[in-house]
Amino acid sequence: MKSRMFLAGLSALAMAAATLSAQTPAHTMNPSVDHAAAQTASQAAPAGAQIAARATAEIKGNGISGTAEFVEYKVPNDDKLNPAGWKFGEVEVTVKVTGLKPGLHGMHLHAVGKCEPDFAAAGGHFDPGPAGNVDVDMNHPFHMGDLPNVSVDANGVGTAKARTTRVSLTAGPLSVFDADGTAIIIHAEQDKGITGEAKTGVGGGARIACGVLVRQ
Repeated sequence: MKSRMFLAGLSALAMAAATLSAQTPAHTMNPSVDHAAAQTASQAAPAGAQIAARATAEIKGNGISGTAEFVEYKVPNDDKLNPAGWKFGEVEVTVKVTGLKPGLHGMHLHAVGKCEPDFAAAGGHFDPGPAGNVDVDMNHPFHMGDLPNVSVDANGVGTAKARTTRVSLTAGPLSVFDADGTAIIIHAEQDKGITGEAKTGVGGGARIACGVLVRQ
């Protein structure tokens, strides 16, 4: 059954080009992760958009705490009502976290909704489908769960706001609420936005904070 669902969703995976935007200035955005035409973070969902689903995650680490909010929208098929070019089923991700060192930190959705006994329990990057490759450094930044870096200020406060069509909060082959759930991970270092060999750390290195996505 799962195999048939994945094969049925293969075309959806191929068509799910990400539309991502960071809250940080364009020159600090990860150019590879944000390879689609970026939308400014200040552009809210268009008039007439309906909320299809919501989810949250409580992010925790050693001295680190924060939240991630996820909202999936159904948007009107009308350019006049949708000048920012939001896509049907697009998911907005809003993250705020404290206790991080200043700079950029990799942030991704991971394949398993667990943070215990340690953050390794979250598995690799969320990348469903028969051709998926969850290795955190290989096939990066083309995983379905890849997101922009979190930008952390001098006070240790990190924020990010992104839009993506690579995942869904509702049922389907890209749903984060599959049999084993999904987690969000923040990494110790910057996501370099390139593909590397396994264990090279190009995706951000050590995992320093984790949260499990929960339906709202």
